[in-house]
Amino acid sequence: MAMNEHAGAPTYVFGQRVRARRIELGLSQEALARKAGLHRTYVGSLERGERNVALINIVRLGKALGVDPGALITGIQPDE
Repeated sequence: MAMNEHAGAPTYVFGQRVRARRIELGLSQEALARKAGLHRTYVGSLERGERNVALINIVRLGKALGVDPGALITGIQPDE
């Protein structure tokens, strides 16, 4: 699926929020994965919007990124 075909999908929006914060902190995907207790390839796939992320992983990512986990999902709307 091309990026513009799923740019509004909840998984894509979530992934872009994670990516933006990770870059803001100067972390590589590998460093974020290590901090969150996740695999590097998992972080890459969720940043691309390819994963429906489990709640526990949203919490882990929020902690690793230094943000409230809710901030990563606030305002995301379901696919239409």
